[in-house]
Amino acid sequence: MNIRRLPDAELRVMQAVWDCKAPVSRADIENILDREYPMAATTILTLLSRLVEREFITIEKIGRSNYYTPVISRQDYLAAQSRSFLDKLCGGDIRAFATALCDSGLSRSDIEELRRLLEKGEL
Repeated sequence: MNIRRLPDAELRVMQAVWDCKAPVSRADIENILDREYPMAATTILTLLSRLVEREFITIEKIGRSNYYTPVISRQDYLAAQSRSFLDKLCGGDIRAFATALCDSGLSRSDIEELRRLLEKGEL
């Protein structure tokens, strides 16, 4: 699956969309973003329009309001970006990726959890 990487501002909006039960209004998105990344309503609307153009979300008019529904799931986006990261930065070398991940400051318990998930086939 070839899912292009989103710019940071669009990704923040997309994460807010994923955090809501679809369909989601601009006001719902704004309430989530206000906690950590406050944005003007007009900025959010611009970013939502871009996400519609990129086919990450769909837009539906209900009454006088627009509602947004994700087309691409958080899991699909994460999987595509992880593969892209592995290919671009690690040359597809899983050992280099795992080494970088372990060197990134993961705690011993994080590494043990990762090992457990791999052994159980949950990844």
